[in-house]
Formats: sequence, C-alpha cells, structure tokens
Amino acid sequence: MNNGIILYQSKYGATRKYANWLAESTGFSCMETKKATLAAVQPYKTIVLMGGVYASGVAGLSFLKKNLLGLKGKRILIFAVGASPYDEAAIEQARQHNLKGELSHIPLFYGRGSWNLEGMTFGDRTLCKLLLKAVAKQDPSTYEPWQAALVEANANNGAFDWSDKAYLEPLLAALKA
Repeated sequence: MNNGIILYQSKYGATRKYANWLAESTGFSCMETKKATLAAVQPYKTIVLMGGVYASGVAGLSFLKKNLLGLKGKRILIFAVGASPYDEAAIEQARQHNLKGELSHIPLFYGRGSWNLEGMTFGDRTLCKLLLKAVAKQDPSTYEPWQAALVEANANNGAFDWSDKAYLEPLLAALKA
C-alpha cells in the first residue's frame, strides 16, 4: 500500500497531525500541498489530499483543481479536518460545495481536529468571536452540531484537541479496498 503520497495543508497543526499518522500507517510519502508540483506527484498511484475546513472550503483543494488533467488515472481521496463533530449532513453539504463537476467522484472523509482561539490569526479569531455572538443569540436547543461545538470550544478557554487516529479508519479501509 505504499505507492501513494499525502498532500496536506494545515493552518493550525491538526491536519499535519493526521497526515503524519496516515503516513505512519501506510508508508506513503508526505508533503505540504503548497510545496507540491504535478511532477512531484506523478510517480504515485494514490494521492490523498488532507486539508482543514475554513469557511466551508477544504484547504489545498485548489491543487487538485489546477492539476486535475495531469492526475487522470490516479486514485484520489480527500480527508477534511474541522472543529465540528462528525455530521453526515454537514459532510454531504461540504461534498456538494467543494466537489463539483470532475471532482464529484472523489471520496471525501472527515476527521475532527482542534480549536485554539488564542493560537488563531487575528482575522480568524475575530471571525469566530463574531460567529459565537450570533450563535449565542439562538436557543441552544436549535443549534446545529457545528454551533454546539463552537459554544463548547469557547467554554474551555478556547482550546480543545479532538484529533483521534480513529477518524482515519474509514480512509484506511478505503485505501485497502
């Protein structure tokens, strides 16, 4: 199973952690997406793109879109990492938002990452605080899973790490199939 490469884009470290765990489990090479070139991934049969979820987008997906023609015939899988708990409806929504047209056949997996409000950039921190204020105006019984997670994360001084190797199991099963 080691003829593959993991391309990852990690802003705060959780995606990098998953990429390293996957590399240990598979023997795949591992490279940051921003350092990747089409020539660098050409020798591999399998490409796993791992990226954090920011504003509904999967980080690093632009590499696939830009190089899709050159990646024909490759097995491609995507693993998204976010702070929200696993929610099938949200995953399907992310799939429809990110994997359109020629990308629609690519399997999408999800793992819960981490949350550290103090470690965020000023822009991300500000956006999250504004979002939290908006969510706080709602009745908690109407929260969607991501809203409940946002409130939970901020109740603990803004720091949580939900990363777990178990989130990789469906991806590993797909790679073995």
